[in-house]
Amino acid sequence: MSIAPLPYIASARMYAVSVAAAEAWRELLSQVARRARVPLQMVEFPAPAPIAELWAHPRKGAVFMCGLPFTRSQPSPYLIAAPVPSPAEFHGQPLYWSEFVVHADSPYQSLGDTFGGRIAFTSGESQSGFAAPLRHLRRLDGERPLFREVIAPQITPQGALAAIAEGRAEVAAIDAYSLHLLRRFAPELVANTRVVAKTEPRPMPLLIASEPLESLSQAFLSAHQDPVLHPTLADLRLARFVRPEPASYRPLAIEFEDTLRYWRAHCLASSVHAQFPELTPPHT
Repeated sequence: MSIAPLPYIASARMYAVSVAAAEAWRELLSQVARRARVPLQMVEFPAPAPIAELWAHPRKGAVFMCGLPFTRSQPSPYLIAAPVPSPAEFHGQPLYWSEFVVHADSPYQSLGDTFGGRIAFTSGESQSGFAAPLRHLRRLDGERPLFREVIAPQITPQGALAAIAEGRAEVAAIDAYSLHLLRRFAPELVANTRVVAKTEPRPMPLLIASEPLESLSQAFLSAHQDPVLHPTLADLRLARFVRPEPASYRPLAIEFEDTLRYWRAHCLASSVHAQFPELTPPHT
C-alpha cells in the first residue's frame, strides 16, 4: 500500500490583509499546487505570531518571505516564484517600494513636515516596513533627531495604518503592494490616508520552499496562462509570477547593515521603543 506524501505548508500571511484577501490567496495557492501535484497544507499563522517561526518551518512549500530576511537565512531557502503586481505603477516588474502615509486630514504635505512627530514601523525584520524607510530617512537627516518617537512595532501594514488612524503616530511606512491589496480588500483602512513620499524600488518578497520543488515553481510561472485563475489573479492585483534571481536580493543585506551603522551613530528619534534596539546608539 502506498503512503501519501507529507504535505508542505503554504502561507501568504504577509499579504493576507483581510479575511477575503486570505481566502483569495488560499484559492490561488491551492489551485497552483493541484496543477503541480504538490501536496500543500494552507497555514494562516496570523499576527502577532512571530513570522520568523513560519520561515523556520522544516517543510515549507510556498511561503512568502521578505527579501531582507531571505538574504540572512541560514540555510538559504529555495526560491519558488516572485509575484509581479498588475497596477501600472509597477511597470510589469517584480519590484516594490515603501510609501510613507499620513492621515488625510493632517496638515502634512511632505515627509519633512512630519519631523518632530512619531513614526510607526512594522518590525525590525521587514524590508518595506523598516529597512527601506530607514535608508530613505538617512538622506534627510540633520543635526537634531528627525522624530520625537519611534513607537512600538506595529507588525503588519494594517497595524501601522491603525496607528495613523488612532493618532498614535503621524507617519508610517507601508509596503506599496500591500496598499493596493488594502484598497481592494479593506478600503476603510486606507480611505483616510495620503502618501507623502516613496522609497526606491527593490525586489518583491518571494515564495520560498525548504527544498527544490521545480514542478511547483513551473506551475506558478505559468499561472497567468490559465483562464481559471485570471479572476483570482485580478483580485490579488497580480499580473504573473516570475523566477526570482537570487543575486538581486543580496544587496538588501549590505544596504541594511550600512543603514544600521549610520543610525547607530546618529539619532533618528528622541525616544525609541525598546523593541527596536537597532536604533539605539551604543552610548545611550
